[in-house]
Amino acid sequence: MTKDDLVYVGHMLDTARSIADKVRGKSRADFDADENLRLALAHLIQVVGESARRVSEAYRAGHPQVPWRKVIGMRHRVVHEYLYVDFQIVWDVATTGIPDLIGALEPLVPRS
Repeated sequence: MTKDDLVYVGHMLDTARSIADKVRGKSRADFDADENLRLALAHLIQVVGESARRVSEAYRAGHPQVPWRKVIGMRHRVVHEYLYVDFQIVWDVATTGIPDLIGALEPLVPRS
């Protein structure tokens, strides 16, 4: 593990919590009606994936409870398929995947 691994994992956790905060109390109809929310969530999901991509292979291998490939894969989809972002997937990730990711990341980040 490198010092940077914990920086990136911590950034993943902070950003995932931000996503969770943004969808708290929101319905799918709220999401559909709010372009700023849709764009913010897509961007934040991209940021989580970018941080995951920067975590060393050794650290990722040592923490298989984190779905590294899925997180990084979602980043690739948002970045490289930006003309065709499926906002149903963004919503599902934000409301279902992110809470699970937070649960997997919290034990890895020392409390300050």
